[in-house]
Amino acid sequence: MEERGQWSNKVEFVLSLAGEIIGLGNVWRFPYLCYKNGGGAFLIPYLIFLFACGIPLFFLEIALGQYTNQGGLTSWKKICPIFEGIGYASQVIECYLNIYYIIILCWALFYLFSSFTAVLPWASCSNPWNSDLCVDFLNSSSLDNRTIPANATSPVVEFWEKRVLRLTDGIHKLGTVRWELALCLLLAWIICYFCIWKGVKSTGKVVYFTATFPYVTLVILLVRGVTLPGAAEGILFYLKPDITRLTDPQVWMDAGTQIFFSYAICQGCLTALGSYNKYTNNCYRDCMMLCILNSTTSFVAGFAIFSVLGFMAQKQGVPIAEVAESGPGLAFIAYPTAVTMMPVSQLWSCLFFLMLIFLGLDSQFVCVESMVTAIIDKFPEIFRKKGRRELLILAVAVICYFLGLLLVTEGGMYIFQLFDYYAASGTCLLFLAIFEAICVGWVYGADRFYDNIEDMIGYRPWPLIKISWTVLTPGMCLAIFLFSLIKYTPLKYNNVYVYPPWGYVLGWMMALSSMLCVPLYAIFILLKTKGPLKQPEWWMSSSLDGPDHFESSTAPPKSVRSTAAWRKKTN
Repeated sequence: MEERGQWSNKVEFVLSLAGEIIGLGNVWRFPYLCYKNGGGAFLIPYLIFLFACGIPLFFLEIALGQYTNQGGLTSWKKICPIFEGIGYASQVIECYLNIYYIIILCWALFYLFSSFTAVLPWASCSNPWNSDLCVDFLNSSSLDNRTIPANATSPVVEFWEKRVLRLTDGIHKLGTVRWELALCLLLAWIICYFCIWKGVKSTGKVVYFTATFPYVTLVILLVRGVTLPGAAEGILFYLKPDITRLTDPQVWMDAGTQIFFSYAICQGCLTALGSYNKYTNNCYRDCMMLCILNSTTSFVAGFAIFSVLGFMAQKQGVPIAEVAESGPGLAFIAYPTAVTMMPVSQLWSCLFFLMLIFLGLDSQFVCVESMVTAIIDKFPEIFRKKGRRELLILAVAVICYFLGLLLVTEGGMYIFQLFDYYAASGTCLLFLAIFEAICVGWVYGADRFYDNIEDMIGYRPWPLIKISWTVLTPGMCLAIFLFSLIKYTPLKYNNVYVYPPWGYVLGWMMALSSMLCVPLYAIFILLKTKGPLKQPEWWMSSSLDGPDHFESSTAPPKSVRSTAAWRKKTN
């Protein structure tokens, strides 16, 4: 069998991890949540959840992968067989992400190609797809002597709904596949495949560009944004603190779920990336550095976004709240509207959508790599033979592509929203986080895991990490999980379209398909294993007694592990 592989150097691991956690959520979710939930005051619950839940779980998953030398599925079996369902649940979520997340890249590619025109196609109402209700509000000459209908739409909205999506009346009417989007989706999958087809050997080299280029474009957009008229008002609107908002439980829920989305927790990706580290890599230091980088990027991205939205609001003469949006609304409606007001609008449009593409591409191919790693670690005798890995990645890409075609039909946006709201929702991630913390903090033992970490890096981490695993993380995650169920509101597209009952049933089936893996697998193990419930085989793997059971050649022999001599030799 082929060797499992390792990162060539620490830089490849750090850049791959940065590419995974620093994604679209930093640009189109955090700034919106910040302004919506009290501006600068939102940073208080955000930082509390970061230190009590985000950093501890982020570090837990990476350290688990590095210690067990296994991906997001088999690593849980190594420390606690009865909780292997956590691994299966994370891979179910990973499957959903691999199918629907890349659709965003597909849309961004379509907008990028559309930007190479003399006039941006969403800048006017003179296109074949525009309706009689289209009104170019930015062009005052087009409003002269014209009665504006009450249900008038802008050319940007019509480009999005009538040209890109060709949106139907509802999920019951999917229509035909949009062949242009299907080709963009195919291109996205081809790029993704060749980024990871050789495993960490290719992924580690690709991230040198894909993880750094978004920062270059973000800096360019930030400089351009803060020099626009109205930028100061936009930034003030973004950061103006409203302490009274902290009494609203929804603010705390938004802070907690943002941490889970932004840090890719409970998806198996972090464990997979950590499993390719050298045994003695200081993953604790890496995690702290990357957490600071991630949250700082989210905060700075808000300046780039809201400076442009402030300019847009001043230009239109409307309050900033009317132009501030989140998710696809920001990326494909609000920001495209803003670039049409700038000189050389094609340049800023290309830069913005290139940034989106590279932000999303990193996260996408790491998600695929994570799932492939989990499958190979589960069946090494099948997939670690020469040439099998490339075929497995190709099979995953082809299957996900054909399933993704359902989301690029004329009614595909309704299905995309179901995936985003239910299949990979904060509720599912919070549920898994509770069991991850219980598994490591109480069943396997926080002190025992601290011993394992000390064995790898030479010292014990900050005590707050252990307190979080045992008390803070499961307690806070349980509170937010219950609150999300109590305050549950059914999904509506654009807050207008109500899904049919079978649509909500489909959404909850996707959500439960991951969450039920944990209790169902535990029941399966209870029925399968003979003997009294208190015997160790139920709860911990009898083979896990230090790192000498690993395949990795960097793991020290049991006789010399935890010694300075070994660390000096391997480093």
